[in-house]
Amino acid sequence: MALRSVRKARGCWSFTRALHKGPEAAHAPQKDAVKRVFSGIQPTGIPHLGNYLGAIETWAKLQEEHGSVLYSIVDLHSITVPQDPAVLRQSILDMTAVLLACGINPEKSILFQQSQVSEHTQLSWILTCMVRLPRLQHLHQWKAKIATQKHGGTVGLLTYPVLQAADILLYKSTHVPVGEDQVQHMELVQDLAQGFNKKYGEVFPVPRSILTSMKKVKSLRDPSAKMSKSDPDKLATVRITDSPEEIVQKFRKAVTDFTSEVTYEPARRAGVSNLVAIHAAVVGVPVEEALQHSAGLDTARYKLLVADAVIQKFAPIKSEIEKLKTDRGHLEKVLQVGSAKARELAHPVCQEVKKLVGLL
Repeated sequence: MALRSVRKARGCWSFTRALHKGPEAAHAPQKDAVKRVFSGIQPTGIPHLGNYLGAIETWAKLQEEHGSVLYSIVDLHSITVPQDPAVLRQSILDMTAVLLACGINPEKSILFQQSQVSEHTQLSWILTCMVRLPRLQHLHQWKAKIATQKHGGTVGLLTYPVLQAADILLYKSTHVPVGEDQVQHMELVQDLAQGFNKKYGEVFPVPRSILTSMKKVKSLRDPSAKMSKSDPDKLATVRITDSPEEIVQKFRKAVTDFTSEVTYEPARRAGVSNLVAIHAAVVGVPVEEALQHSAGLDTARYKLLVADAVIQKFAPIKSEIEKLKTDRGHLEKVLQVGSAKARELAHPVCQEVKKLVGLL
């Protein structure tokens, strides 16, 4: 999830690094080693370059490699902050179009809307009753959020990591592609699974993270921060649906340094190194090969090379998104069918849990 949600990352709650507890994370698990993959993404705005490279592209690959894969549009997570109802409804469909255009195939994975599977909230409440308040208050993202909010944040914002855990455990998921900012939350998921199993018997697998090859994509305007949909600087973030002109402008304005040579030195030259990492990921080559492509170019011309690579990558996706958004009925049908499939998996697990805790 990311819960990129596919969290808002949080846009992707999309999750990427090894867990500190439980089994070690696997870089490329074999098909018979992964029983079920789950991830989610919030329907809050159009995904950006970081969401795509860090999560969605990996999702498309995972559905080809593993037999049971679920991707959820985690709309319940999105209402931890105020949402316009009409905008949210449309955003859910827009995110569906984006995921389909990026290669998520409903025939190979289950793509569904979180709120249409009521078992998510039922399991979330049961797990919430197992968590001590200080555990949630000490999570880094909670501290970061309340530091920027006038009234200290909502209870939903505090407890969303428990809902995130329920999203994962409800399907007895074994593997989750994760982002670096979700490491603590995945540790909570593991602890809840282990705690429930200790109290009631072996019910939940302890999920492991799946590492993605792409590290965090940095802001084009502040390479010390990650690329974000909520960045107030519109030049900082490249969205999947940006026009070629917008993409060129954003890369032209990307912050680098006063050295014209293109090198990859993240600790010393964060801005240029971010461009190299983006270039390598977009064209699908190692960083060393991307550097070879930059031979003879100064940073100004290299920015245009990277911009062109991003434009070429996103052009067919952008075209497909526009086409899919014209067929609202198709998008609604995809979510209806996916949500029905998800309920078939979720219901027996939720019933099992309710019986164990004495609710049935």
